[in-house]
Amino acid sequence: MSEGHQPETGNSGPRTKRTGRHRVVAPPGAKRAVAGRISWGLADQAVSSMTNFAVGIYVARTLGVTEFGIFTLAWVTYGLVLNISRGLTTDPLVVRFSGVSAASWRAGVARSSGTASLIGLVSGAVSVVLGLLIGGGIGAAFVALGLVFPMLLLQDSWRFAFFAAGQGRKAFVNDLVWGAALIPALVIAAQHGSVFWFVVAWGISGGVAAGFGYFQTGVIPSMAAAGAWLRQQRDLGPRYLMENVSNSGASQLRMYGLGAIAGLSEVGAIRGAELLLGPFLAVLMGLSLVAVPEAARILRRAPHRLPRFCLLLGGSQAAAALVWGCTLLLIPDSAGEFVLDSVWEPASTLILPVTLSVTGAGLVAGAASGLRALGAARRSLRSQLIASSGYLAGGLAGASVAGALGASWGSATAIWCGAAIWWCQLRIAHREHETATTDRFERTDERTAQAGRDEMRTP
Repeated sequence: MSEGHQPETGNSGPRTKRTGRHRVVAPPGAKRAVAGRISWGLADQAVSSMTNFAVGIYVARTLGVTEFGIFTLAWVTYGLVLNISRGLTTDPLVVRFSGVSAASWRAGVARSSGTASLIGLVSGAVSVVLGLLIGGGIGAAFVALGLVFPMLLLQDSWRFAFFAAGQGRKAFVNDLVWGAALIPALVIAAQHGSVFWFVVAWGISGGVAAGFGYFQTGVIPSMAAAGAWLRQQRDLGPRYLMENVSNSGASQLRMYGLGAIAGLSEVGAIRGAELLLGPFLAVLMGLSLVAVPEAARILRRAPHRLPRFCLLLGGSQAAAALVWGCTLLLIPDSAGEFVLDSVWEPASTLILPVTLSVTGAGLVAGAASGLRALGAARRSLRSQLIASSGYLAGGLAGASVAGALGASWGSATAIWCGAAIWWCQLRIAHREHETATTDRFERTDERTAQAGRDEMRTP
């Protein structure tokens, strides 16, 4: 599955053990190495998510619930474009360039980061034009978003490149740079007091981290190689693109629909509840950064362990989300108002359904990492399309009945139904992989035996 993969060994040489009739390499210290990579993933995402959490809280307290709703529309639009970029660039990168030689990694990163930069330029131009056509506060937010898109997408591509190489520490440092640059940027934005300047401040500080990523990697993004990259990844990229777009697109359309049905203040309320889950989402996203590379490594070394790894990953995330959500339910109103100010009252009623949504998403993440590692893009796409359709339909149906509260419960129900579909597809894909692997070894053994018989008959 990976180009130029080199077996990993410890200083004392590899240990081997038998799995059925085939041998699997189990390097010394493998568990310690996995724990180290996961730790850096959690640390990096903790910085990234807490930075986003701080931005959201600061904007909510500074601008109020309606303008915070406008900021949220820009935020979810960024999420949509980010997932387009990931589907075409970093998702194929982590599947095919995790654990490869340094030369292969650098070549892959140059092409993938160049493609991400090109997507940022194109989407940024579209966002600026749309913002000018829309006008008003919403239009200004989209103009600001378009100006910073290239920087944001390039910075995100560096993060995934580091994790593909098992260098999570560099991603952690890069996000620390973003967080440090964000502090003075937000202070300046607060002096202007508009959504436009807050979006610009957030994006410019991400641009500082994107520039720092160049010095960390020494790789120059090659936009000229974007066409070659897309052709080389055409078996994965388009499917991952559709999968990611259906996911983030459903979330974005739900927010747009909720705003049209119940008003921007309801959009701000849901975003406020999601912010309360921010510290846990740091864990969820941190694990997702390393989940696919680790699942791909397990698949190469011990394929039979993949379902157990995915179950452990998804189950632990779901349990952690449930614990965090239950903790939030115990927060007194005075503490909630201190954090979210006027956004707390409408957001607090949504904590339970939003918690259940994130719990279900944790289970989905475990199955999704396994399907990505297996390269079962067709099955993961099928799962995502069905789940996203249900998420959008449930959210809008709930919004029409009970505003933000109905949208939250409708989406939570759909996510749990979608989780069952994801795990069913993982089970089928893993069984297909085991059958294909067994058949391949049997054909190899038969060819070897036939060659031996032919050699014995040769005078």
